Amino acid sequence: MGGVGEPGEGPAPPGAPLPTFRWEQIRQHNLPGDKWLVIERRVYDISRWAQRHPGGSRLIGHHGAEDATDAFRAFHQDLNFVRKFLQPLLIGELAPEEPSQDGPQDAQCWCLQHDLGHTSVFRKSQWNHVAQQFVMGQLKGFSAHWWNFRHFQHHAKPNIFHKDPDVTVAPVFLLGESSVEYGKKKRRYLPYHRQHLYFFLIGPPALLPLYFQWYIFYFVIQRKKWVDLAWMITFYARLFLTYGPFLGLKGVLGLFFVVRFLESHWFVWVTQMNHIPMHIDHDRNMDWVSIQLRATCNVHKSAFNDWFSGHLNFQIEHHLFPTMPRHNYHKVAPLVQSLCAKHGIEYQSKPLLSAFADIVYSLKESGQLWLDAYLHQ
Repeated sequence: MGGVGEPGEGPAPPGAPLPTFRWEQIRQHNLPGDKWLVIERRVYDISRWAQRHPGGSRLIGHHGAEDATDAFRAFHQDLNFVRKFLQPLLIGELAPEEPSQDGPQDAQCWCLQHDLGHTSVFRKSQWNHVAQQFVMGQLKGFSAHWWNFRHFQHHAKPNIFHKDPDVTVAPVFLLGESSVEYGKKKRRYLPYHRQHLYFFLIGPPALLPLYFQWYIFYFVIQRKKWVDLAWMITFYARLFLTYGPFLGLKGVLGLFFVVRFLESHWFVWVTQMNHIPMHIDHDRNMDWVSIQLRATCNVHKSAFNDWFSGHLNFQIEHHLFPTMPRHNYHKVAPLVQSLCAKHGIEYQSKPLLSAFADIVYSLKESGQLWLDAYLHQ
């Protein structure tokens, strides 16, 4: 075993003893262009490779200077194949006296995590990327890269400010700790104590037809995702060629925005009912299971709820097993629930209408936190 390593030594030569690092050394390498992470107690320098990461540089960068073992195992199907890409990045390993994870650790969640590793028996084959581009681009008019960019970050760090784009929504809405921060700094871009009311005007109605609509085009052009852009153009071409002869230009545009308007309502309520009412905070470098359970709740199983949400009412299972096909969530849910009960960990599930109402209640509560801090600080 090599001695304690010095920062910036570079990849270890093949066959040479690996230098060892302490967490205090690793924590120094979480800067743009200088990022290390730990997987299975081995230390990797991903500074240059992060831009080539298939899941995006932000996704892997969010785990900078952390133990990324659980995220690594959750997101990758063929671990042996992926380890081949890691090997050239290997620079050392954790010192024997160092814990596997730096930061707060929930012993109960570590027990659950161990048990879940033996119950993950349902797997999904890797989507062909061209098929994903066809579905997202030709059938929906969206960008596959844009969706992966947002969704992968959400799964890696759910409800974490600046790492989960779904909750980084200030200054339009304030959630969790951002409410108090804005109040203390006397920021008042909008009447946030009324955000639970204007949510109905600019949340569900506007997310897809207005915000997402322009942002997707901005994303693909700014990042030069020309293949995605071509697939998106085929969607609009098909739309106008199919309905144009019957409805005319104004009719096609009206149909398009009405469909997006209705779809936006469904999308916002179904995707936010599992997260917005849950704990939202800055990154505390917690273990994988703790992050997922603090940020996620389920909606009760029923034939209607399963159909209406596309099985996303099993959001806990969706986050613990991101590669699992959604129709299998109900099979593993009883196992997860029993393991949570065994280890004394809260497993939240609620009725559908209660989940919807909790979105509004949580916005109202956050708005009140802002007002209190704004008036009294």
